[in-house]
Amino acid sequence: MPRAARQADSDSMPPPSRAASEVPQATPQVDDDANEVAPFDPVDDLQQHGINVQDIVKLKGASIFTISGVNMTSRRQLLKIKGFSEAKVEKIKEAVQKMIGSQFATGLQVSDKRKHVITISTGSKTVDGILGGGIQSQSISEVYGEFRTGKTQLAHTMCVITQLPFDMGGAEGKVAYIDTEGTFRPDRIRSIAERFGVNGDTALENILYARAYNSEHQFELINSCTDRFAEEKVFRLLIVDSIMALFRTDYSGRGELSERQQKLAQMLSKLAKLAEEFNIAVLLTNQVQSDPGATMTFVAGGALKPIGGHILSHASATRMFLRKGTCRAEERVAKLVDSPDRPESEAAYKLDEGGWADV
Repeated sequence: MPRAARQADSDSMPPPSRAASEVPQATPQVDDDANEVAPFDPVDDLQQHGINVQDIVKLKGASIFTISGVNMTSRRQLLKIKGFSEAKVEKIKEAVQKMIGSQFATGLQVSDKRKHVITISTGSKTVDGILGGGIQSQSISEVYGEFRTGKTQLAHTMCVITQLPFDMGGAEGKVAYIDTEGTFRPDRIRSIAERFGVNGDTALENILYARAYNSEHQFELINSCTDRFAEEKVFRLLIVDSIMALFRTDYSGRGELSERQQKLAQMLSKLAKLAEEFNIAVLLTNQVQSDPGATMTFVAGGALKPIGGHILSHASATRMFLRKGTCRAEERVAKLVDSPDRPESEAAYKLDEGGWADV
């Protein structure tokens, strides 16, 4: 259970409050619906509906740990599990349908469900403003831009902020970090933690880190996150930095483009399901490539466009393009390119020792 202890100097600062001195339980016992974390039903509950323990173990072996996870998995995929016949899959599906009930809901019911969505600050109030408060759970958010625009710095900043209390823009939870470029730096986490008065070692303890070396390994790590999310129930953010780096090296040329996009679509589908199933925020960083045919009038970024094609653009609920500012060396500009509920807009931010911050 994450705890982030304040580094307070008793001679120069007043005694810290509870919210400032430690991060409370990642599953808070609060009455405020905006801060309440939606629960999920474990797949073990299928025993009450006639599904034997052996079949439940097989589901877990396929990285399916919740009732929602079974519901999100197609019959075709379930049939690939060793020992599952069509009759057995149909029995499991029928049991899940009885537990879930009607899958249609009124708009008001959807609105009530959206109250469980958690919003995590980026570290910059101006950027939070154009995002409607920050990066949201139950969806995929993508940031893309050229080098030195702060993509990895945003990932590091949110590793710390996610552990903070809700009233400080955090989510009172842990972070899973999949690094595909080898750019994760523990010392950077410590310096950002110092900005927020958080113990650096404690902040690092609450980050589950893995280095991916190829696109298949990357997918395996994402699947293994399911086990940890279901077991610990305290994770609030999953970061993949970056989503396309390994695909660019594993697949080359137009001859392998179709296969690459198919694998990418499967990975993004898994990430979207994880976000909704466990009420976590998914943050993807992405690289860019030159697009000589584009113009500043029609395309955000002008001659630069994110890699991954339409499959990635449709999977990401929120997309931000990052570019370098023109006034100060440390200044950067974030442009909200796509969002389901926010208009296109821009905000300036800067990169300093404490991560993303206001200019």
